[in-house]
Amino acid sequence: QVQLVESGGGLVQAGESLRLSCAASGSTFSINAMGWSRQAPGKQRELVAFITSGGTVRYADSVKGRFTISRDNAKNTVYLQMNSLKPEDTAVYYCNAARTYYNNYNPDYWGQGTQVTVSS
Repeated sequence: QVQLVESGGGLVQAGESLRLSCAASGSTFSINAMGWSRQAPGKQRELVAFITSGGTVRYADSVKGRFTISRDNAKNTVYLQMNSLKPEDTAVYYCNAARTYYNNYNPDYWGQGTQVTVSS
């Protein structure tokens, strides 16, 4: 099993930045890809970004050019640098991880989530 623990959420003003971190523990050797999803009140959960062990990176159109995902394999940690935040980025952000990646990211593990609130 893999445990994921997020940190770094908070309240910021529009235009500011935040960096989320997610530390994986347990059977981390089984992880291929890691990513972030988010869910705003009353909306469906949205995949924000993911990064595979092979270096493939994908972003949702809504965050391209503003968010950057990165990964430190030695620390089993994935990061999400969020710049130029907008009120519509307000959501609970969930870290996730997948054992396999075959041109489609389907997480097997999820963290508890961290709240990001962007005020206008």
